[in-house]
Amino acid sequence: MSDNDNYLATDADRMSKLRSEGLMLHMKGAGYAFVFCTGLLLIILAMMWIGNMLPEESRETEDPTPFSSVLPVEGTHTA
Repeated sequence: MSDNDNYLATDADRMSKLRSEGLMLHMKGAGYAFVFCTGLLLIILAMMWIGNMLPEESRETEDPTPFSSVLPVEGTHTA
């Protein structure tokens, strides 16, 4: 097995090697961010597609629990 892991060919100049390795790490992070954001976008688009496949009547119905967002104010209990 070879120990040739000098992908940037910067043996002589240490600053060049540091800059190159920093750039590689930035690009690797940018690649991970791209994959994450693309995956998130695909999930959102799939949910939109599924929502558009529903019949129009299902989108126009009223909320089945209209009082679920109304929370009692603390100290005003009715008994």
